[in-house]
Amino acid sequence: MSPPIVKSKKWFWAAIVVGGLFFLALVALMLYGVIRSGDADRDVLPSPLIGKPAPEFDLPILHDDTLSISDADLRGAPYLLNVWGSWCPSCRVEHPVITRFAETKRIRVIGYNWKDEHDDAMRWLEQFGNPYLLVLVDQDGRKALDWGVAAAPETFLVDSSGIIRWKFSGPLTDEVIHAQLLPILEQVERMQ
Repeated sequence: MSPPIVKSKKWFWAAIVVGGLFFLALVALMLYGVIRSGDADRDVLPSPLIGKPAPEFDLPILHDDTLSISDADLRGAPYLLNVWGSWCPSCRVEHPVITRFAETKRIRVIGYNWKDEHDDAMRWLEQFGNPYLLVLVDQDGRKALDWGVAAAPETFLVDSSGIIRWKFSGPLTDEVIHAQLLPILEQVERMQ
C-alpha cells in the first residue's frame, strides 16, 4: 500500500508546481495589461494613408446638393476633414471640441457627413451648430472607404498639396488637438 501513496504525493506536488507557475504567468500577463492600459497610443493603428495623396472625390455639399466639391477644389491651403454622422453618439461628444477649434480659424474645417440622411444631418447641425466651412455628403459611404474610414468620428489633416499628414480615429478632445494635431499643423504651415 505504500507505493500508491508515494505516487499520489508526487502528482500532488507536481500539480501544485504547475498550478503555481500558471498562476504566476497569469499575474504577469495581467500586470502587462495594466501597464499597457496607461499607454495613450495603445489603440493607435498607423494609417497607410499618412504621407500619401488624399483620395480623389467629387461629393455634393449638404446645404446645396446641386453643387459638388472635389479633392482638387480643396488644394491650395491645408484643411481638417472631420467625418461625422447625426447617428453617431461620439460625434455629439466631439462636436463642441471641433466647434471651438473651428472658431480659431487656424485652418479650414470641412465636414464629411457619412452614411446619413439629409434631413437628419441638417437638423443635427441646426441643433448643435455648424462649425464647418462646408459639409460634404457621402450618403452611401463608398468614398469613405478610400479614406479608410471604419467608424465615425475620424479626422484627417490634409496639407495644401493634398497630402494626408495626420489621422485620428475617435472623438477629438482638447488634449488630442494640443498634443497631436497642433504640432503637426505647425509643421504643415512651415512647409507652405
